Amino acid sequence: MLGKTAGGLFWMFRYLERAENTARLVDAGLRIALTRSSSEEDEWASIVATSGVRGAYLARHKAFDAERVVDFLLRDRSNPSSVLSTMEGTRTNARLVRTALTREVWEATNVGWMTLRDVLAEPPASRDLPRILDTIRQQTALVRGTMNGTMLRNDIYDFARIGTYLERADNTARILDVKYYVLLPSAAQIGSSLDNVQWETILRCVSAQRAYHWLNQGDVNPQTIADFLILDRRMPRSLAFCYDRIFDNLKHLSEEYEQEYESLSVAAQTRTNLKGQRIETIFDSGLHEFIERFVDKNNALGHQIERDFRFYE
Repeated sequence: MLGKTAGGLFWMFRYLERAENTARLVDAGLRIALTRSSSEEDEWASIVATSGVRGAYLARHKAFDAERVVDFLLRDRSNPSSVLSTMEGTRTNARLVRTALTREVWEATNVGWMTLRDVLAEPPASRDLPRILDTIRQQTALVRGTMNGTMLRNDIYDFARIGTYLERADNTARILDVKYYVLLPSAAQIGSSLDNVQWETILRCVSAQRAYHWLNQGDVNPQTIADFLILDRRMPRSLAFCYDRIFDNLKHLSEEYEQEYESLSVAAQTRTNLKGQRIETIFDSGLHEFIERFVDKNNALGHQIERDFRFYE
């Protein structure tokens, strides 16, 4: 496969996942704002920081309030990670690799872009925001569903899945970081009712609340929740699950192309490290520090994949 085609597939599905993840992050901000008694500005500042666009936001706005942050994360074209920007990136890359996609995947992508362009044509009213966030999640899920239901399991599929899971792992890590690094005001509140409500909110934001309670009989325990979102290989948004899939797809590419790729070794190392972790050790050494290291390694893997498969040649 041409490197440019591989890169188009990788970024098409990475942007698609990012659009949904941004909607989930906004949902986290809305829910967590209801559980905090301190300044609303702090909560929304943490959401912007977690999305990785703090510098771009401050270049346009001086204050962190709900209206400005929501508009920046959903609609602002100057923000490369806004929902409109990433959905446009999804469609642009889909057009680039149109002949590699089934008709159903292309149509779902095109309809999703047009739907969200219309829904986000104006700044959303607060009463409409839950419906708009649901629409974003539904449209992105439709594209993934048509891909899973109509695409051959070949190198095209591999690059699409690698982009999806690399982005998803990054998002789950960042949402966890929102919780423990910036949302909890003080160590004294760990284990409090406020702490537990915020952990419940994190579960909701990654669509994991029902699955978690089914496995744990409703016990809201920070370590158990973190273990579920980091190390549980049954949870499709956990870091361990994502790296199992990234490794499998990179291994398939290595076998199909009959080459040893550095990215496969990097993914294997991260996967092995996650397998050997215990949540108690992660908490003892610092959850925030663990997440920072993971995000750095995940970003490094993305760059290595670009080099290995020559996306820009």
